Amino acid sequence: MIGLPLWGRSLGYDAFSYWFTDLDARYLLAQQSLYELGAFRYSPPIGLAFSVFGLLPWWLFLTLWTAVLVACLAWLGGRWTLVLMAFPLVALELYHGNIHLLMAAAVALGFRYPAAWSFVLLTKVTPGIGLLWFAARREWRSLLLALGATAMLVGVSLVVAPHLWPAWWATVATSAGEPAELAIPPPLPVRLIMAAALVTWGARTDRAWTVGIAAMLSLPNLWPHGLVLALAAVPALQSGATSVRPALSIAIAVAVAVAAALILLAAPVIESIVTEASQNVLSSPVPGTPRP
Repeated sequence: MIGLPLWGRSLGYDAFSYWFTDLDARYLLAQQSLYELGAFRYSPPIGLAFSVFGLLPWWLFLTLWTAVLVACLAWLGGRWTLVLMAFPLVALELYHGNIHLLMAAAVALGFRYPAAWSFVLLTKVTPGIGLLWFAARREWRSLLLALGATAMLVGVSLVVAPHLWPAWWATVATSAGEPAELAIPPPLPVRLIMAAALVTWGARTDRAWTVGIAAMLSLPNLWPHGLVLALAAVPALQSGATSVRPALSIAIAVAVAVAAALILLAAPVIESIVTEASQNVLSSPVPGTPRP
């Protein structure tokens, strides 16, 4: 696994989609194919927020991004973190830099801070079916907070960049009409029914872990590394309650601080390693890409 980044030279393949200076160009890529390198498929509020990443050089962005993902894994996994890191799908998620660990953290945080669900709704959309937890338990205030935060972010993006929404809808249409290679069956409609039934049962029997599993089941395309989203269930399984550890910000701060210290001490070495390990990603001409 240590040699994989240099051997495959595709380190950060998915994270590359989040590193851009031109969101319009990345939406155009996503309209061409589900598998275009650098294609951005999330809604405009997320795209506008992620656009700041393009201000950083590639190696620095990927180092910090990976640190945040590791922090999310450590917070979710708790005493099981080292065991979880031994699973190939978790290692693959960290290697490619996808967003599922951040989504898992948002789902777990959503019990205490319902507004965190806006991140789930504005990225993969359908895992938001986990909000049935609040509806089934008649926790209307939490449900309104989750939906209200999402609506507020949508409203801001409509004011700032209304033209992005038609472009995003076009990417959704492309994704819906293109077969997903290596996706795990059954198809999305069947999985949504399964997820809704699971989270409703969990809400009525006080089994908070069902929300993380339901969110994973309802991913638009359930690729193998998407199973990592189920880690949202781990805090509930460890605590046996809907309250989760409030130390996510501390874990992220520590990880970012360690990454910052490493960058200061060994920036040239880190830059060389990351650039070499990402060579196949960076060598592809992708519109909207900053200078590495």
